[in-house]
Amino acid sequence: MKILSIESSCDETAAAVVENGRKIISSVVATQVEEHKLYGGVVPEIASRRHCESINGVVKEALAQAETDLSGIDALAVTYAPGLIGALLVGVNFAKGLSLASGLPLIPVHHLRGHIASNYLEHTELEPPFLCLVVSGGHSHIVEVTDYTCMRVIGKTRDDAAGEAFDKAARTMGMPYPGGIHLDKAAQSGDPEAFRLPRPKLSGNMYDFSFSGLKTAVINLIHNAQQRGEQLPVNDISAAFRKAVVDSLLTNFIAAAEQLGYDKLVLAGGVSANSLLRERTLEECNKRGWKCFYPPLSLCGDNAAMIGSQAYYEYLAGNLADMKLNAAATMDIATLGKK
Repeated sequence: MKILSIESSCDETAAAVVENGRKIISSVVATQVEEHKLYGGVVPEIASRRHCESINGVVKEALAQAETDLSGIDALAVTYAPGLIGALLVGVNFAKGLSLASGLPLIPVHHLRGHIASNYLEHTELEPPFLCLVVSGGHSHIVEVTDYTCMRVIGKTRDDAAGEAFDKAARTMGMPYPGGIHLDKAAQSGDPEAFRLPRPKLSGNMYDFSFSGLKTAVINLIHNAQQRGEQLPVNDISAAFRKAVVDSLLTNFIAAAEQLGYDKLVLAGGVSANSLLRERTLEECNKRGWKCFYPPLSLCGDNAAMIGSQAYYEYLAGNLADMKLNAAATMDIATLGKK
């Protein structure tokens, strides 16, 4: 089954053709990073306009690379939540138009489910059940995946997401957008023990995260030094901050896996590209004899191939949409396929 999928939840306009949820036939991404870099982050209105300009060409290119047209496609898929509402609407309305014109079934896909599914494209042996840590600029979730379309959030951030904290700390250090990539690179030659940064402790759900205080601590550290006219070692601060974030993520992730009895751990989302997170997760899994999976760097960021992968399983579960489909800025990952 070949699915043409569309992704436009933030600042990447993407389209792909994926076969049976596991094989990428084509994948095209038009990024807006250079433009948003001028503003230090994504400007929603600009993102929406660029999606409008790019989406037709991106879809045509995905079909061309797959050496087919709509007659060779079995279904359409689109990210409809969560994300920037204006950006999502561009993809949703374009997909609805294609579905109406072609008669092809339309599959709505939750963005975070797509990130989890990016692993299916790289690891053909991976099947649920497993425990997944989904970390990106807007989300930090521990998700129990009991089946391809049945998921439950075990823990999540109560304030900032890990990716957002990385980007804001990096921006304070003068790094260009997207800052998390540059901070990770700087940290590789820094001393993670050079600065002591807090690890948040929360009451209530023991698997929840909080990165607001940690982010504020490193920003205050930098600002205070600047006010005194001191030049702090950027590589050391980056290394200390990266270690603090990864420590917080893995402490809860490993604890949840042990408590729930999972021996198969998966990383997903943009922050799954972080070199220390990948290294430490693999290390912790190897110590316990667990299996560890994470997507290739090319599939960590937003792309349509991951949407096409998850769409295949949504289709098998009967999760289809009609012309009433609308976009949603926020939505629980467990909304579809909930039993």
